[in-house]
Amino acid sequence: MTRSSPIERIAILGAESTGKSTLAPALAARYGTLWVPEYLREFVDTEQRVPHEDDQLGIARTQRAREDAMAALPGARGFLFCDTTPLMTAVYSRIYWGRVPPTLLDLEAAHDYALTLVAGVDLPWVPDGLMRESEEVRQRVHDCLLAVLRERGIPFTLLAGDLPQRLRQVEALLS
Repeated sequence: MTRSSPIERIAILGAESTGKSTLAPALAARYGTLWVPEYLREFVDTEQRVPHEDDQLGIARTQRAREDAMAALPGARGFLFCDTTPLMTAVYSRIYWGRVPPTLLDLEAAHDYALTLVAGVDLPWVPDGLMRESEEVRQRVHDCLLAVLRERGIPFTLLAGDLPQRLRQVEALLS
C-alpha cells in the first residue's frame, strides 16, 4: 500500500462481537499510532439504552468528528485505525428501521478510507448487555454490511481467525 497522505485512515467494520474493539488498539500499538474507539459503545454506556432511529445521524457524525480530531493529534503516525465508521451506522439503520435517512446516506457514501477491513463472524458470539442481541442478528448485520460494500463498490478485506491471525493479515496488507 502506498502512503499518499500523512495519515491513512483504516476502517475496521463488522457486526457485533467480531473483535473490532480488540483489533483496533492492537493495530495501533503495532504501528505506533492512534485508534478511534467506537462512539456507539460510549453512547450506550452513557445513555443506558440502545439508540433510537433519530440518534443514528448524531452517532455517525460524532464518530467521524472523532476521527478528524484523532487524525490531527501528534500521536497519529502513518495510519489511524477506526473502530467503525458512519457506513456501519447506516447498516444498522437498514437492519433496525429498514431505511437510512438521506443525510446518513451521504455520510455512508463519503467512505474515503485507505483500506476497509471487515471482521469476520468466526469468533464466538459473546453477549455483553445492551449492545449485543444474538448470533442471528450478528449474521444479518454481517450479510448486510457485505452487500452494502459490494453495492457501493468499496473494496474490502475479510479478516478471519484469532487476533494474531488477523494482525498478520493486516500486516501483509500494509507492508
